Amino acid sequence: MHEKRLVREGLKLVLLLLVAGLAGWVFERIGSPLPWMIGPLVVTAALFMWGRFKLSVPNSMRPFGQVVVACQVGLAFSPEAFRLLLELAPVIVGTALMTAVVIFGVAVVLSKTSQMTLSQAFLASVPTSPIEAAAMAVRAGVDPMPVIFSQTLRLSAVVLILPFTMYALEGWPEINRNFVTIEAFDLFNVLLVATLGIAAMLVFRLLRVPNPNFLGPLTLMAGLSVTGMAPSPFPAFILALAQIILGTWLGSTFKRSLLTSAGRLTAACAFSILLVLVLCSAGAIGIAVLSGIDWHTTVLGAAPGGVVEMALTAKFLGQNVALITAFHLTRIFLFMPNIPWIVRLISRRENRIKLRGGHS
Repeated sequence: MHEKRLVREGLKLVLLLLVAGLAGWVFERIGSPLPWMIGPLVVTAALFMWGRFKLSVPNSMRPFGQVVVACQVGLAFSPEAFRLLLELAPVIVGTALMTAVVIFGVAVVLSKTSQMTLSQAFLASVPTSPIEAAAMAVRAGVDPMPVIFSQTLRLSAVVLILPFTMYALEGWPEINRNFVTIEAFDLFNVLLVATLGIAAMLVFRLLRVPNPNFLGPLTLMAGLSVTGMAPSPFPAFILALAQIILGTWLGSTFKRSLLTSAGRLTAACAFSILLVLVLCSAGAIGIAVLSGIDWHTTVLGAAPGGVVEMALTAKFLGQNVALITAFHLTRIFLFMPNIPWIVRLISRRENRIKLRGGHS
């Protein structure tokens, strides 16, 4: 009986991925930004919010998509790109600090407009993966469910809103007729890149580095690329498959019960996400004016999305993927080591206030 259920679940997962892939194909044909991620995300979210499609999409799918994207981004780090990163280091660090100020301010607003504590609101607002944020919430003794919900909503909103907003400002481009197809490829090279990427991911997991599924492969491939020893990147259709998996996983986290039972939380999270997007974008445009850098670069670099999603967005919009990834990696390395102690500090302060209130 258990085996039959596993087979049934496996078949439903394959069917879901096929439907998601078809959605990516349709979105590519209509000229949508990030079609192979947004198409699956929209269709999967609609199915799961419908409520009659019962399936648990395993979290173990996500690392495959992350490793593929990380390898692809790392291989874009040419020596010229590395030189550019060093030159723009003050702007990159300044953008990260500006984003930090915005996020903390919005976390205060979110805690006042929802039923979250400030420590929850901070974890719900900080740009990181839902899994990483949930793990930090558990370690800090904070209820992770509102954090996961807000983080997932944030990632989905940034992926959907930012590219379409840039299209609206720049004008909808001509549909790209260079559609993704399965072409001849070097199997040995694909296996080599995949093996190196997975090995780097496992090493970073052992070292307990934040976001190891992305940072491990990215670091290794960037190092190989800068030194001129990099293999060829994955074919376009493998990158599309990775995006289908990421979009499907993200869409599957939307549940009708959560959205309908947490109206106030949904409204507060949606407002805070839009506020972060607007304030970060405004700050990024100000930095672009002061530094003379293209505003597209600073806006994508300051966007409160995950590094995987923003790397894909930059690639689709024809921006410097390596540079925009550097913005996000700098923010990760500045934020991630400091989030746990900041959350503990906020929690201790909240507990003291609660105790004082109880004794009054």
